[in-house]
Amino acid sequence: MTGVVATLDDYGKPAWIAVMVAGFILFWPVGLAILAYLLWSGRMGCGARNGDMSRWQQRWADRWDRKMERFGREFRGGFQSSGNAAFDDYREETLRRLEDEQREFREFLERLRKAKDKAEFDQFMAERRTRPTDGTEGASA
Repeated sequence: MTGVVATLDDYGKPAWIAVMVAGFILFWPVGLAILAYLLWSGRMGCGARNGDMSRWQQRWADRWDRKMERFGREFRGGFQSSGNAAFDDYREETLRRLEDEQREFREFLERLRKAKDKAEFDQFMAERRTRPTDGTEGASA
């Protein structure tokens, strides 16, 4: 599935729109699901709204994480004791470690995204600096 998404990303917005229209034609819930995915993922963000969309997504992701944390605490608290204190401690420690690893992985992905954005911006600036001028500078000499 990620290969299809990557291929469509390579072709850009027109490919996503074509797939969405085909989804609506074949079976409207598929088209609606693709539209929701495009909006949620920010792939169809345009203009100044693109920055707002990212904040919006982050706010909802943070809200989801808080709810899942609270659910996890309530769920773990709802575990019945196995009768073996060592096992119960092991279970709690393992769940805590997994939550820490998940948080660290999210932070890693965020750093990776920022590094990719910086690399793309640096490439753009380097190309812009090496772009030939339109001749207006040489005309005044």
